[in-house]
Amino acid sequence: MAKLAGSEIVERMNASASKVLFDKTSEFRMALICYLAGGHLLLEDIPGVGKTTFVKTLGRLLSLQFGRIQFTHDLLPSDILGVSVYQMATETFEYKPGPIFAELLLVDELNRASPRTQSALLQAMEEYHVTIDRHTLPLPEPFFVVATQNPRSQVGTFPLPESQLDRFLMRMELGYPSSQSETDLLMTATDRPEPTDLIPPYTRDQLLAIRKEVLSVHISKDVAQYLQRLLTESRRPSSQGTGLSPRAGLAWMSAARASAFLSDRDAVLPEDVQFVARAVLNHRLTQGELSYAKSVSIVDNLVSSVEIL
Repeated sequence: MAKLAGSEIVERMNASASKVLFDKTSEFRMALICYLAGGHLLLEDIPGVGKTTFVKTLGRLLSLQFGRIQFTHDLLPSDILGVSVYQMATETFEYKPGPIFAELLLVDELNRASPRTQSALLQAMEEYHVTIDRHTLPLPEPFFVVATQNPRSQVGTFPLPESQLDRFLMRMELGYPSSQSETDLLMTATDRPEPTDLIPPYTRDQLLAIRKEVLSVHISKDVAQYLQRLLTESRRPSSQGTGLSPRAGLAWMSAARASAFLSDRDAVLPEDVQFVARAVLNHRLTQGELSYAKSVSIVDNLVSSVEIL
């Protein structure tokens, strides 16, 4: 298979996505970076701005088998992972897999479920397998979780614990569309195609091969030292946020690699580190305690405080 250019991938993906999504090219590019980097994505915004449509479109264009779980306050971990059912005919227990066994798993309104239920995703998102009745079962390859959550100020939400937030490579907002995009949306409300109508520009196997190519993008010692200085700066007592962990640094590096690949480069530049910083860090520096806008401001202050040598 001929090597695919990163810029062409972005262009073709966005061209297809724009038939369903309006004014979301930058957000879709960042979601592609998250997938190619092997991470999970958290979308936080008010209801009605198109989070679910965004995820369905992403899953369709990535050619992934799609699964969805609607989180509610009474959802149980077994509703996610599955359950063993006693079969009288054989006098044995038979495992019935839950909806978690999907290549792209949409977790809708993650923070409407209790912390106990949220924790059912922890092992799956970190280790890519689940443990049921002392048996370890692998999840599909790839396994990509895209979760949506409503702002914590809304009724009926539970805060995500730090361990859950840290499982997400990125957190993003979609925001309101521009005036022109919203007008276009209103005018095409009855004849706009569904995400399932889209034709993926690449096969699942092609995109899996691209993920492997991203791992070979070079990071020089200078860029690694620049990233390390940013991590150190975040840990100073005078810093506005919580200090970043080494795992956060590894996540940041992975996203920067994918960013460089989509810009047709075989090596990471400091600009790639900066480009993905907001999405990778906003929920880590503040542990999700502040609004998205305030968290992003803290990330910007961190990045601007460290010079590129």
